[in-house]
Amino acid sequence: MTDRGSQRVFLVDGARTPFIKAKSGPGPFTPVDLAVQCGRPLLARQRFDRKAFDLVILGCVNVIADEMNPARVAALRLGMGEDMVAFTTQINCGSGMQSIDTAFRYIRAGTHQMILAGGTEALSHAPLTLRQSAVEWFGKMNSAKGPLDQAKAMTSIRPEFFKPVVGLERGLTDPITSLSMGQTAEVLAHRFGIDRKTADTYAMQSHHRLATAQKSGALDTEVMPAFAKDGTVYDHDDGVRPDSDMEGLSKPKPVFEPPYGKVTAGNSSQITDGASWCILASEAAVEEHGLTPLAEIKDSEWAALDPSIMGLGPVLASTPIAKRHALGADDIDLWELNEAFAAQVLSCLAAWNDADFCREILGLDTSFGHIDRDRLNVDGGAISLGHPVGTSGNRIVLHLANALKRRGAKRGIATECIGGGLGGAMLLEAVQ
Repeated sequence: MTDRGSQRVFLVDGARTPFIKAKSGPGPFTPVDLAVQCGRPLLARQRFDRKAFDLVILGCVNVIADEMNPARVAALRLGMGEDMVAFTTQINCGSGMQSIDTAFRYIRAGTHQMILAGGTEALSHAPLTLRQSAVEWFGKMNSAKGPLDQAKAMTSIRPEFFKPVVGLERGLTDPITSLSMGQTAEVLAHRFGIDRKTADTYAMQSHHRLATAQKSGALDTEVMPAFAKDGTVYDHDDGVRPDSDMEGLSKPKPVFEPPYGKVTAGNSSQITDGASWCILASEAAVEEHGLTPLAEIKDSEWAALDPSIMGLGPVLASTPIAKRHALGADDIDLWELNEAFAAQVLSCLAAWNDADFCREILGLDTSFGHIDRDRLNVDGGAISLGHPVGTSGNRIVLHLANALKRRGAKRGIATECIGGGLGGAMLLEAVQ
């Protein structure tokens, strides 16, 4: 996936909602509600008419029945016109990044000039589904001819037919390996020797970094308040625990491989609702509308691997980009590596620093190198703010662009693992 056109592609602006932690029931916003909540202020602060966009692309995994093709529904609610083409992407955790990548390739090829690319997810609205046995029973009842057949069908009813299955639980289990996403993180923790204390320490740091970023105002231009119908205002990522410490993180029991597992609720990403948008533009569009870009998108890559070790997706997706541009670990100023699980992030770092792994799997002469934690997820990540699946890939690209500019840094990679055994990565260079 290295075809290149002649057009430069810029990320000129973006915004997201606060990430709202899922609680006991459906949250205040549907996927499209979330996309509209951050889309309106983002579009309102632009100096061009919203009809200047050529296309709208929105990543979303758990699409609800009332919002088929949420990209189109969101585009219409955002007042982008009835003639605005809009489509939805779905590649699990990479959906929000896929929307950016698709826009990047369209603009680079010269077929489009400006695209609104986003991601949205309301995991609290994940559907409850019937068990297959219950579906079959309802089918028998529906096809029964007359009272006698209905009475026969009634005799096979079972109490468990009326106990629904949470759709999210099924979605987070790989259908090929039958491993949950958390179990794949346990596989990596075992392979790379990641212990519980190291994983908990990483999780604690994620919370502290996000809390510091919120307090310093580093997220103010990125995070737009969301307003619920009952008047409640959501103005920050509410899963953050500023007082997170090792004592507290040591208490949760292993979730996926008790009693000796390393992955707990405390060192895993949170189930949340949230949306994010990025505006991508060609050089011609930047000049025409007098825009000030945040960053230039230089390259992207997608990779595939064994689903049981899907957490190594960032390694397999980012390394080819680095090789193409002759970049070593020290040449990347900032990394945004989506924190699905602390053990998964730490395993990626260990893999890059493992000479044998890099030679055998990545085709390098030696290890890729050590990635300094001071350059990785500098303002926290999904462990502290949450992982709305269709949104996270978009958020990490947007945040990387903002962090590069804020810190006066030059180059960064945003990357993530993707359920099903995939990985995605994008290389950005700041426009100072």
